[in-house]
Amino acid sequence: MKLTRQELLQGLRARKRLSKADNEVVCDSVTAIRYRDALELWMLASGAHYWKWVDAQGRESARQSTGRIVLNITRDLLAWPFVISKASLKVRHLASCVDFRAKLASDGYPLYIRSDHWFNLQSGGSVGHVKGVIDGLHSLGLPPHVVSTDHLRGVPEDNRFHLFEPNYGLGRNIPRLPEVVYSHQLKCFIDKHWDEWSPCFVYQRYSLYNFTGVWLKASYCVPLVCEYNGSEAWVSRHWGEGRLPHEGLATRIEHLNLRAADVITVVSKPLLDELNQRGIDPNKVIVNPNGVDPDTYSPDVDGSVVRAAYGLEGKTVVGFIGTFGKWHGAEVLAEAFASILSRRPALRSKLQLLLIGDGVTLSLTKQLLNERGVAECVTYTGQIPQEQGPAHLAACDILISPQVPNPDGSRFFGSPTKLFEYMAMGKGIVASDLDQIGQVLNHEHSAILVKPGDVESLSAGIETLVDKPELRYKLGANARRDVVAHYTWKEHTRRILDKLWERCG
Repeated sequence: MKLTRQELLQGLRARKRLSKADNEVVCDSVTAIRYRDALELWMLASGAHYWKWVDAQGRESARQSTGRIVLNITRDLLAWPFVISKASLKVRHLASCVDFRAKLASDGYPLYIRSDHWFNLQSGGSVGHVKGVIDGLHSLGLPPHVVSTDHLRGVPEDNRFHLFEPNYGLGRNIPRLPEVVYSHQLKCFIDKHWDEWSPCFVYQRYSLYNFTGVWLKASYCVPLVCEYNGSEAWVSRHWGEGRLPHEGLATRIEHLNLRAADVITVVSKPLLDELNQRGIDPNKVIVNPNGVDPDTYSPDVDGSVVRAAYGLEGKTVVGFIGTFGKWHGAEVLAEAFASILSRRPALRSKLQLLLIGDGVTLSLTKQLLNERGVAECVTYTGQIPQEQGPAHLAACDILISPQVPNPDGSRFFGSPTKLFEYMAMGKGIVASDLDQIGQVLNHEHSAILVKPGDVESLSAGIETLVDKPELRYKLGANARRDVVAHYTWKEHTRRILDKLWERCG
């Protein structure tokens, strides 16, 4: 029997017993299994005799002995308060010694740190952003050394790429404790290579509980660029599983990164306003929307193979790509698409909705489309690798960006990478008029902008482009010109370097 780790957790919550058959448990990484010992103890109690862990790379790890499981859980419970206390002391010490502006060296290359504990990501905004900045540095003559917790889609694993996987030993049975421990592990790894790499600055994509970049600045007096994409505590409360474990420590680490950074790059004005309210110096913050590689995403991309694979020939295809997050508005798109077909049944044979990707709200989106009786007019691709995105977008005639407002009434702080990819494809776009989306796009010039979260407004926008192919072409051509002029990853990265030179040169 093959189980995913999520199915194991669901079984634990429901107090289900496993069969006594052999079990293969699929996990993200055999080196980073959260709650491994607690899960194995439950599996033993559920009657399982044998199992092994298997990850996406095909690596395996056998079950442990009962004695080892109990010993590990006991160790973690005893060490828990000491690990938190040690991290808190380190954060306090760093806060007292990094309030200075580091000097940018005239030679050397950047060090890019990707410290997220997310594994096997195939697509999505974060995948595009990481690759975009790394590619941007290369194109500007500053090929970085990259240190990452995982393989990065589209980033070559040459002699400048350094994989340093988290190894969940101490603390793996305690919520989020391995991420706290990882800062020290990562700092020790980079210390061993520092003299060899001699970075001129450190660029870190801020991740929860991690303060490695700050520690490096304190140790080597090197400038730190912090990429800040929003408060992880806020995201967990509103789009995640509620309050973070060790939330006080997580918040202090987040603030430490923001205080210590010589440059902070954010993707939107609402994030700048948030940092101002938190007392962060606005002079070191650059508002830098996401971008696109206009050669990869282009009107010249051929979508005919994708259209043929899904039987889309002769159809007007309405497309959406994403990870189906709670802010993406896929459910609103489902309602709007069903509304169009209910009013205009003649379109059932001509119109097809192509939903590209997978994520937490896809099941609800499918349910809504099934309940509205339009399932035969919808095609689902499932998750696709990032590099297949352009061909899938090329298979569409109209592209939708239906983001919804934040649930607590705060401003939408995102900068959807799909938006810039849509623009680069030269397609007709219908998008929510929501903060940055409505600033990047111009109504009836580069897109049709609609009221966020409003089914009627979205369906009317889609209908307009369904009925007016010539308008699709005009909007698409204008959007392509705008994105090439202002929103490439190369220019995104150049703006960061200009800010860094202004602050630390």
